Amino acid sequence: MKAIQIGNRVEIYNDMVHTFDELPPKTYVVKFAKMSGFYLEEYADIAVNEEKVYGEQPEKAQKVIEAYRRFDRNLGVILSGDKGIGKSLFARLLSVYAVRQGIPVLVVEQYISGIASYLASIDQRVMLLFDEFDKTFGGIKPIEGAQEPQTEMLGLFDGISQGKKLFVITCNEIRHLNDCIINRPGRFHYHFRFDYPSEEEIRSYLTDKLEKEYYSEINKIVEFSRKVDLNYDCLRAIAIEINSGESFNTAIQDLNILNLAQDKYDLAVHFQNGRVIGAQGIDIDFFSQGEKIVGISEDNYHEIISVHFYTQDCEYDMQNKYAVIPAQKLKFTYDEDYGKELVNQMKALVPDYLTLKKVRDNSLHYIV
Repeated sequence: MKAIQIGNRVEIYNDMVHTFDELPPKTYVVKFAKMSGFYLEEYADIAVNEEKVYGEQPEKAQKVIEAYRRFDRNLGVILSGDKGIGKSLFARLLSVYAVRQGIPVLVVEQYISGIASYLASIDQRVMLLFDEFDKTFGGIKPIEGAQEPQTEMLGLFDGISQGKKLFVITCNEIRHLNDCIINRPGRFHYHFRFDYPSEEEIRSYLTDKLEKEYYSEINKIVEFSRKVDLNYDCLRAIAIEINSGESFNTAIQDLNILNLAQDKYDLAVHFQNGRVIGAQGIDIDFFSQGEKIVGISEDNYHEIISVHFYTQDCEYDMQNKYAVIPAQKLKFTYDEDYGKELVNQMKALVPDYLTLKKVRDNSLHYIV
């Protein structure tokens, strides 16, 4: 039997009780019981099972650990981006590095009123991991008279609490984060933005995951990825199907990878005299049937020419990284209201080819 006194309160435990001056460097999940309050439950150690981690994730994770070692205060890290593109893998990698450095990792899976005070009471170096913070803390409506959950956490993030803590939050939609979190490097020093894998990363991944006899499918997948954003979850599923002997063209019809949204493209008609006339940010669904008609102009205003085409006529230019349709598969119409002389000048131009380049979202970080 063990009797433990906390203040004036004495509780009886069996002989399995162990006491530590600090939490051992393991992984824990924060739990709550109505009768006894918050407690930690030992978690299965977080591991990185992937044989190879793509991109700069190991270097970035090591950068965080080194910064945390140098800082004399709390350090915050935001990991944002769409689902399935590496945020959770980065968080796992960072957790592994932290435990190796003797830093316990506490996983916070849900918001419970008072959790900020509980976490603040932990007087030692710890990493606090909030997965999908925009949902677990941003999508919660507080009870009447209570603070909004993210607002409750600001005091903890500010560094007023005991111990030096490493805060790591992942989120899919940064616009669901509190304004006092975004653009506040005093609270969150780093913000790593995760994007979809590049053509080079996709090739590297597929070369590693596919059996050599199926390498001929790689170009098809890369071309498809320039039309549809593919995350690593998608690539993993595609590789599994192809390694079973199925072609990419048939596998994609059965996988849970669906065409739910149109993407934006910059179009440019290249003429034989070197002139280029185009249109920017045009919504195009590459997988719908029927003729596409797009007005093009040199000044983004006077659309004297309209180009007619079918997306199934596109061929992907691997070197220049855009889709191309040759002139013989294009049709042009002209707006006669602009005047005969001007329209005749446009009609005299001899088209060479049309390019379609997917528009990627602008980076959230400043380019200097």
